Amino acid sequence: MSATGKNRVVALCGGIGGAKLALGLSRVVAGADLMAVVNTGDDFEHLGLAISPDLDTVMYTLAGLDDPQRGWGRRDETWTFMSALEALGGESWFALGDGDLATHIERTRRLAAGEALSAITADFCRRLGVAARVLPMTDDIVRTHLRTADGWLDFQDYFVRHRCAPQVLEVIYDGDAAARAHPDVLAALGDPRLRAVVICPSNPFLSIEPILAVGGLREAIARTAAPVIAVSPIIGGRAVKGPTAKMMSELGVEVSAAAVARRYQDLLDAYVLDHADAAEAAKLAIPVTVADTLMTTLADRENLARHVLASADALAKATA
Repeated sequence: MSATGKNRVVALCGGIGGAKLALGLSRVVAGADLMAVVNTGDDFEHLGLAISPDLDTVMYTLAGLDDPQRGWGRRDETWTFMSALEALGGESWFALGDGDLATHIERTRRLAAGEALSAITADFCRRLGVAARVLPMTDDIVRTHLRTADGWLDFQDYFVRHRCAPQVLEVIYDGDAAARAHPDVLAALGDPRLRAVVICPSNPFLSIEPILAVGGLREAIARTAAPVIAVSPIIGGRAVKGPTAKMMSELGVEVSAAAVARRYQDLLDAYVLDHADAAEAAKLAIPVTVADTLMTTLADRENLARHVLASADALAKATA
């Protein structure tokens, strides 16, 4: 528990970088006191299956089942299904490992039976030994679409089939106007025991802003009494992984740690950036701390989590 007596943490995350910090937070925040609110704008149907890539990445990571080389899917995976599918002429551009396939099949079955995505995710996490609460940003359907130089593309078409190659001109979150945040997320953001809201170092366009677009979420974060702290996904003017820097450039956004902070500026109380970007601090009108934000080891993840929460505690103490 923190020095303030508050012990709850809400983390907004998606993708590999978000999952890494979520794991670090899970090692310094007790059990269900950590709530990971995960992007579902990447979700799609493929081969008749309901696939939730970011939810699964976070769930596998927290369960210790993730593949450390690829960063997605399950470790020690086998690919018999994909090989057989390809031999039959089936769509093989989106790889589904044999163990991972079980997750998608069971999720699809339960969704068809009327269960909510959040309830299914909670049960999966319980069965896999994940103590933290992992919640989709909404139980409603929101899908990320990108207008590119090659026309409109669904997220997975852009990200996997086209390997992020097309120039991005616009990003929208179809369904966001009707979607509503899970009541438990809104309750957590209003909980007087909330220690911090952490915006993980995930792609702002593809992982964080879909979450913030869900009805009621951005407003609830803005109202929370707890410090809101983001960690930069940019280090030295480059993204650690994925198309973040490429997209920023194509959308006319400066590729810098400060530019990411400005996208959340109405929400943030503080920002964490890497030592390589220390000079960026002067560009921002909020408290900035510097840390090693490149998370290559488990110790890196835990140390960054401790740094973020210490920054939150210092803010809370200063404003008490």
